[in-house]
Amino acid sequence: MNILGDISCEEFLNEYWQKKPLLIRNAFPDFEPPVNPDDIAGLALEEDVESRILIEDPSNQSWQVQHGPFTEESFAELPKENWTLLVQAVDQWIPEFADLLEQFRFIPTWRKDDLMVSFAPKGGSVGPHYDLYDVFLVQGMGQRTWQVGPKCSESDATVDDVPVKILKSMQTDHEWVLNPGDMLYLPPSYAHHGVAVNDCMTFSVGFRAPSEADVLQGFTDHLASQLTNDQRYTDPTLKDASAAPALIDDDAIERFSQILQEKINQKDQLKIWLAQYMTEPKYEDLHEPLEEELEWLDIDNLFQEAQQLTQNETSRWAYFKDDNQVSLFINGQAQPFKQTPTTQTLAEHLANERHTATQEILSYLTDPDCQKLLLDLINGNHLYFED
Repeated sequence: MNILGDISCEEFLNEYWQKKPLLIRNAFPDFEPPVNPDDIAGLALEEDVESRILIEDPSNQSWQVQHGPFTEESFAELPKENWTLLVQAVDQWIPEFADLLEQFRFIPTWRKDDLMVSFAPKGGSVGPHYDLYDVFLVQGMGQRTWQVGPKCSESDATVDDVPVKILKSMQTDHEWVLNPGDMLYLPPSYAHHGVAVNDCMTFSVGFRAPSEADVLQGFTDHLASQLTNDQRYTDPTLKDASAAPALIDDDAIERFSQILQEKINQKDQLKIWLAQYMTEPKYEDLHEPLEEELEWLDIDNLFQEAQQLTQNETSRWAYFKDDNQVSLFINGQAQPFKQTPTTQTLAEHLANERHTATQEILSYLTDPDCQKLLLDLINGNHLYFED
């Protein structure tokens, strides 16, 4: 299924991705949401689920934000209109949403952040705002009016004394009413305002976009962890400084600059750090390995009985290739395995596919190194047998 409608993937990436908004009517034909509002409210009762409720008082343009977990009484006390329930990372709790994210494979999966579900009765909104990352807004139920404005920045005024960033004013360049199955793409920093026409659910697919400060700090911290205290600044070409001993001269600056350039320009280390950083789980406590480790004999027959292996919804996968080696990372950790052409091909396949039909990998099951790789991934609870 092409969720981009009449637009090819190449056209979307060339003409729209991080360039301009795009409305796609009927991106998901005959769309049937995998959840209903009661399901989303039920998730918001759970302690491990991140959730919020935003309540607007249109009479004085004031906002109230409540954080979960909620109780059934919390929902009973809500007004009839003008509020929104937001539940984060629903794809980690409901496999059907993880499957929905598979429709966005034209974006690297290591860029994926999570899928947030919002439910709102008539008038529900989170106010005019902008995000610093790309987002696809899929209408799941009911109707929502979206107004889209120009790009924003920190200089744009926001409402005072509100715990969320809401723009004081927003120019409207486009306005659309989205129906179930419609999808709106918004590049980073574009102002937008969605208001529920009636009881509606919207599914927001967001992507990770680390700030340059995060990249610089994260990578330099990673590099520093590789160094020892014995590695120090040196100046064997030092010149007589008695004329101006307090002066930091250009030669000193150049020597320090060489240290930084030499360390920063280590692409091998950058690959490792990036794979670790971009696969770090959003909620680390949600993922746990199997309580009791299995042996190969425990699972051998399951490859014949089960239809497919599935990536655990709480696992984030990525890999990079360097010379004749595949480095696999899951949830911020390198996944060691014996490097052979067969194990490398299997590792790539398992990382790239959320679902792997067991029939597709039967030829690997007689290879002891592949057995070890599969067993480690299953014991780590990164893969599980469907059905």
